[in-house]
Amino acid sequence: MIEFHLDSRSGVAPYMQLIQQVRHALRLGVLHEGDKLPTVKEVVGQVAINPNTVSKAYRELEYEGLVVARPGLGTFVTRTLGGDSLARHEPLRQSLAGWLSEAREAGLDDESIEALFLSTFRAFSEARA
Repeated sequence: MIEFHLDSRSGVAPYMQLIQQVRHALRLGVLHEGDKLPTVKEVVGQVAINPNTVSKAYRELEYEGLVVARPGLGTFVTRTLGGDSLARHEPLRQSLAGWLSEAREAGLDDESIEALFLSTFRAFSEARA
């Protein structure tokens, strides 16, 4: 089951953070078709958020066709986003973990690592476009 977390410093609305986390879990194979998402009440208890915010995120995911709400039963995943590339994730994850270790050894803190990664990712994406 997915475990949500919120970053108040991110500048991203809480409901969007929940949506992004579900999408990431679908892409990485953490969530599969038929899996049940935590109830609104469970998410509220887990991350101290307004129930309407969780409901908004779940409605948006349902609108996108990623989940379906079944009254009295819960909210269930209807499709994944991982595709056939899931088998290639583990070697990439290990390589990335090695890079993160090197970044730590170079003295970078979390915020610096994130900034370096995002700026490099954006430059790479722009060069490919």
